[in-house]
Amino acid sequence: MIDSFKRWWQGRTLREQRLLLAMGGLAALVLAWLLVIRPLDDALSAARERHGAAAIALAEARANAAAIQGLQNEAPANLGGPIDTMLNQSATEAGFPVARVERVSESEASITIDSARPQALFGWIRQMEARGLVVARLTVTANADPTVSAQATFRRRGG
Repeated sequence: MIDSFKRWWQGRTLREQRLLLAMGGLAALVLAWLLVIRPLDDALSAARERHGAAAIALAEARANAAAIQGLQNEAPANLGGPIDTMLNQSATEAGFPVARVERVSESEASITIDSARPQALFGWIRQMEARGLVVARLTVTANADPTVSAQATFRRRGG
């Protein structure tokens, strides 16, 4: 087989041999680019994207950990009375038809609201957080009309 290739090669003119060598070199470059360089470049690009996403996730986790640590280090909120009474009074003042307020412990109570506008509900929850309560659990379900029903458990901050 090598002998037949040598005879074929020697049967070519010098110009044809040079053109065939140039073609082989260019074909080798294209194959190296397609089989080595492009996959490595794609892998490097994907690694950079994963690194960026991981750096963002790490920063978010550190910020969340700092926020949690800050909440744990705060003094318990002074609500001026039992938590269930304060929740019932505040929800009534906000205009929510309160279905049930139940004290879970000295520093925790749950509330059920059957019908509320979403914007008003989440605004009220934000007010409760400003007063020193933390939302321990929140379940919001859409009603048939443009309102939602909510079940929330609040606890005193730091308590």
